[in-house]
Amino acid sequence: MNTNRLIKFLDTLEGLGIPGCDCVVYQNHKPVFRHMTGYADKGRTKPISNKTVYWIYSVSKLITCTAVMQLVEGGSLALDDPVYKYLPEYKDMKVKLKLGVKPALNTMTIRHLLSMQSGLNYNLSAPSILKTLKDTNGKATTRELVSALAQEPLDFEPGTRFQYSFSHDVLGAVIEVVSGMPFDLYVEEHILIPLGMENTGFELTPERRAVMSDQFSYNVLSRTAKSISLENEYVLSPNYKSGGAGLISTADDIILFLDAMSNGGVGANGYRILTQETIDLMRTDQLNDMSRQDYYMMDRYRLGYSYGLGVRMLIDKEISGAKSPLGEFGWDGAAGAHALIDTKNKLAIFYVQHVKACEYAYETVHPKIRDLVYEMLQLDS
Repeated sequence: MNTNRLIKFLDTLEGLGIPGCDCVVYQNHKPVFRHMTGYADKGRTKPISNKTVYWIYSVSKLITCTAVMQLVEGGSLALDDPVYKYLPEYKDMKVKLKLGVKPALNTMTIRHLLSMQSGLNYNLSAPSILKTLKDTNGKATTRELVSALAQEPLDFEPGTRFQYSFSHDVLGAVIEVVSGMPFDLYVEEHILIPLGMENTGFELTPERRAVMSDQFSYNVLSRTAKSISLENEYVLSPNYKSGGAGLISTADDIILFLDAMSNGGVGANGYRILTQETIDLMRTDQLNDMSRQDYYMMDRYRLGYSYGLGVRMLIDKEISGAKSPLGEFGWDGAAGAHALIDTKNKLAIFYVQHVKACEYAYETVHPKIRDLVYEMLQLDS
């Protein structure tokens, strides 16, 4: 196995404005590649290490949707259940018109939330959010803020379009109602702890802060990055657990989850988080033609991909040019994290950086890493 090309590529990233990064690859429950390069701080005094902690932002969605699918497997809820069955405030939703609003004709379902076809948006400053935060002195819970969101009119009829949104945050509240447990505790007890993900969670504790990488913002023109605060704007309050973007983790931890998903839902330690049938359902295209066009407009660097139940997945190799097989799936994060799961080759890839507004990561870094890994391992796609 020749790792030179992948290592050389990763080593170029610091010179292109990505201060530090980590890339780890597992196959058949075994690590087959690991390379860390660059620094975790603006002063370049702390090299990236396996202890470095990051906001993984929307890679959190993979874990949230896995938790939902566990409950589906267990018969506690169904994909086509109305959301209002669990969150009654979502029963009489309104849809925006050019002038005013109208009652929604379609009922929002769990499937709509998973597939980002709910009609919700990602307006962090929605009036209902701001009012609830004010009324609770900035300490609103997951359930309180998700409940408040139901007051906002939808951007379109559920099931008709695709739009990146608070959908997976709403699923966090659904998990609380269905399981009878706080969302974060459910995730800990049913995914994180059983898989040995000891450094993953929703709390930026003093211990995690001490080893967290500085967070940066990218300047595409100068190919440089400046240090910014460690704030995660998607964590709306200290008591809010964002199913869409709220997890903190390490590369060592996330690869354990991705490895389990790539091996039929079973971790290296034998713990099963999902069945292969459920994983196959997650990576089944859920979008209609209009929704798929919306998806392409948002994820324009992923031609040949579509969206399933909380994951992108490869549906057309000719259009994509990807060296990975059909059905390869995963998701990315706002600071440039990239997760890839391949059940055909039992392969998992996790790349992480801590640089926001870095389109270069999505446009170039992620597909390049994907293809270099397949070349390195000489895998049949």
